[in-house]
Amino acid sequence: MNSFQRNVPLLAICQALMMSGASLIIASAALVGFELAENRSWATLPLAVQFIATMFTTIPAALLMERIGRKQGFMLACIFGFSGGIFATFGILHHEFRLFTFGTLLVGIYNGFGNYYRFAAADAVNKEYKSRAVSYIMAGGVVAAFVGPNLAAMTRDLIKTAPFAASFLALAGLYFMSFVVLAFLKLPANPISESVSDKSTGRPLKVIAAQPMFIVALICGMLGYGVMVLAMTATPLAMHHLAYPFSKTSFIIQWHVLGMFAPAFFTGHLIKRYGVLNIMLAGGILGVVCLAVNLAGNSLVHFWAALFFLGVSWNFLFIGATTLLTETYHPEERAKAQALNDFAIFTTVALSSLSSGALQNNYGWRVVNLGLLPLLVVILTVIIWGKSRGRIEPIS
Repeated sequence: MNSFQRNVPLLAICQALMMSGASLIIASAALVGFELAENRSWATLPLAVQFIATMFTTIPAALLMERIGRKQGFMLACIFGFSGGIFATFGILHHEFRLFTFGTLLVGIYNGFGNYYRFAAADAVNKEYKSRAVSYIMAGGVVAAFVGPNLAAMTRDLIKTAPFAASFLALAGLYFMSFVVLAFLKLPANPISESVSDKSTGRPLKVIAAQPMFIVALICGMLGYGVMVLAMTATPLAMHHLAYPFSKTSFIIQWHVLGMFAPAFFTGHLIKRYGVLNIMLAGGILGVVCLAVNLAGNSLVHFWAALFFLGVSWNFLFIGATTLLTETYHPEERAKAQALNDFAIFTTVALSSLSSGALQNNYGWRVVNLGLLPLLVVILTVIIWGKSRGRIEPIS
């Protein structure tokens, strides 16, 4: 059994469990924060803290896994995730906003490691399989479209006096399952040891980051994720404000997550056939479509269509940017290149999440969506600039 056949399915399962937890949190955390926070403008603070923790974990996680191995790093992360689910549960049970927020912080640390599942798959296969490996890992998130929101809805009222407490207890169970799956992972030897001496770290980071295609990958991955989080995080609050029941909110989040991950079954093939920049351009255009639908109305159909288009937009941009990034560094440079990329992405994600609640609470759904426009303009401009640079030559 080759590395692709053994490791990609296992990493896809772990990705599915991680994103199931993420979609559960997306569907419920802002509503929990809305009930627990004294100032409801801080309703999305737990989500923002989660993303901030992810942001600050990305660099240490990359460097630590370069030393101890990715399998060991991922398993360590599961302990943080499990603990986070337990703390969040107790926070809800005892109506402690700070304790709930601390739980989401620990989950953010887990995510800081787990976001390297896609790179672990890409680095474990030959060049011609990289985009396909990344797509298959992201396709594991299709499970999340059904598990996360439905799990939140099913467990919401299991503890009558503390809505969603059982949901976050179930979240801890997802991270325990990931720990078990990771025990069967067998990644190939570190490519650094195979190709260069232990003392070599490759080119300086500023040289790597100055490459046009690195810039395109970084900005599109960063802003594409920011657009998605800004709209997605505010959606449950907007629907709550419009008196939609939680069952409708979980339905919308389910279709959003499905849009995020279902295309991953063929995104890799599309990239191979049409080129990575063309697929990223399609992602940027779909982001504009999402914005237009959200501004057109507040019916359930509007929320459904906009959030689905938003998910597909993110898929094309994120998988495209990840694939493009892997072509800009040598094996010995991967840790610092990937760390810079994910640090920038989750800095943007944290800011988007934190600002989303304040914008929605103080100015409303329309202003949240207008805030997407400049980000989408930058994304489209950078992709067009990248296309003008000519053919992409993989570096490794």
